[in-house]
Amino acid sequence: AMIKAKAVYEATGLPVIADDSGLCVDFLGGRPGVHSARYAPDGEKCSKLLSEMTDVPQEKRRASFNCTIAYIDDDCSFTVSGECLGYIGYEERGENGFGYDPIFMYGDRSFAEISAEEKDKVSHRADALRKFEARIKGE
Repeated sequence: AMIKAKAVYEATGLPVIADDSGLCVDFLGGRPGVHSARYAPDGEKCSKLLSEMTDVPQEKRRASFNCTIAYIDDDCSFTVSGECLGYIGYEERGENGFGYDPIFMYGDRSFAEISAEEKDKVSHRADALRKFEARIKGE
């Protein structure tokens, strides 16, 4: 996120906010992580991840969505990070969301099964944005 922010700041000289996010799976050593967007072609990400998790028991399927927001201006630069803990399910479930949402289980539902409003309250991006807001306000 900070690499993106610095590049835009150097090109424009204007204050910049940038973010980066990814899905980190404990069993896979944190993969796909920052490579989540290019882990597999669109429409194949979930199936590829599920194939790597074949026969992995429930207790080893822990995962988290992570988001880092970077800020830079003439006077300061900083990052904040947010996280949402869950686990990788055994099949794609739900019609909402995008990316890995159908296999990321939050409680007994996938991110693709919860409403956008609920996801906005508990997601890694929401967590990071709350921290960003507090930092900007000086809290």
